[in-house]
Amino acid sequence: MTQHVAVIDIGKTNVKLVLVDRDSLTEIAVVTRANTVLPGPPWPHFDVQGHWAFLLDGLREFHAAHGIDAISVTTHGACVALLQRDGQLAAPILDYEHNGPDELSEAYDAIRPPFSETGSPRLAGGLNVGAQLFWQFQADPGLKNRTDRIVTYPQFWGVQLTGQTGMDVTSLGCHTDLWNPHQADFSCLVERLGIARKLAPVLGPSEIIGTILPDVAIQTGLPPETPVCCGIHDSNASLLPYVLCQEPPFSVVSTGTWVIAMSVGGKNVSLDPNLDTLINVTARGHPAPSARFMGGREHDIATCGISNEPSLQDVQHVLTKGIMLMPAVTAESGPFKGHISGWVGPEPEAGTGGRAAAVALYLALVTAECLSNIGHDGKAIVEGPFAGNQLYLEMLAIATGSPVFAASGTTGTSAGAAMLVGSQSSMLVQNTQTIIRPELATQFHAYASLWQQTVLGRSLR
Repeated sequence: MTQHVAVIDIGKTNVKLVLVDRDSLTEIAVVTRANTVLPGPPWPHFDVQGHWAFLLDGLREFHAAHGIDAISVTTHGACVALLQRDGQLAAPILDYEHNGPDELSEAYDAIRPPFSETGSPRLAGGLNVGAQLFWQFQADPGLKNRTDRIVTYPQFWGVQLTGQTGMDVTSLGCHTDLWNPHQADFSCLVERLGIARKLAPVLGPSEIIGTILPDVAIQTGLPPETPVCCGIHDSNASLLPYVLCQEPPFSVVSTGTWVIAMSVGGKNVSLDPNLDTLINVTARGHPAPSARFMGGREHDIATCGISNEPSLQDVQHVLTKGIMLMPAVTAESGPFKGHISGWVGPEPEAGTGGRAAAVALYLALVTAECLSNIGHDGKAIVEGPFAGNQLYLEMLAIATGSPVFAASGTTGTSAGAAMLVGSQSSMLVQNTQTIIRPELATQFHAYASLWQQTVLGRSLR
């Protein structure tokens, strides 16, 4: 039985290789590399050659020290690879934060499907994969002809490992404009872009895309029969353990560079794409109402990269004085997209506990708005870095009126991706319910109400 799963975990900020014990979901070993974006020409792109050398080294070291029985892949979304007939890249993989696609926004908007078909909001830059492709094909007129196969990002690494191509439903369902989650099929856009015959086969994330290539086996020491899973979008990897183990209704808040809130079995609400809501697709192929904002990026910007643990006195000072950070620190996404950020009350100095407290409260209140917009019901489970932020968890519980649980270290993208290899619903994940400090509860309520009123007042100006 498969025991050790090597997980290629590529986030927007960092690239990780994680060795996971499949049964306990514990991380045996981890190595990390920064996901630095390289400049053009022809456009800003990911350093896939550097990543590949890093991953091969890590696979070799992990196998020599512990043994590897299977490989799984999870990556950020809004990313595809264009491959030539020989399997090499037809062009560098575009960084979705590049604003090049905005140059053709009007022309692209004329052909993109409506939100009612795709559950995909219109986003800036290359966050809609359809917008990426539309712009790339015009920026490089020969690119479409050079492209033999289009694969979503987890499967790009599957190609490197196995030589086999594919696309997974969770990556296709990540605001690409290419997928109809209601019909579980491609949207009308693929015909309009002229790429229907170039798209790789659609697979379930847990399907085996193939076994490793002979050259990979030689470089890593892995057995040639080592299987590789198709792979999964990172937010859906975080969701997978709960889909398997929790009774709905519930929501999962996956935190990292992006904070992604996903509702399972929640209230029936009409999603508003202007509030950065969307439909994600779970590993089982089911639509999941979702909302997002760049919470990790906002945290780093708002704290100026210096964040200390706030004391009780710091928290009480911020609550009592009504010191509040207004949205949106990154104005191009989230439920307060387009709002102008600023401070209410005296701005705490960077690096102080007061600054950390105000930022944590802000992030929790924006997260609560995301959950409200997608019909959240039941418990909210927070996984990723924010699961260790007690003040964030407390305010989230107050603002949502829901039990909030912090996920243990055995959940997250890497564990979810490892569960694709023979996952069982009996593999329970461990969560700890957040206990709100009673001496702060009344102040939390008052602060949340004042923050919401202040945001509304600023938006009406």
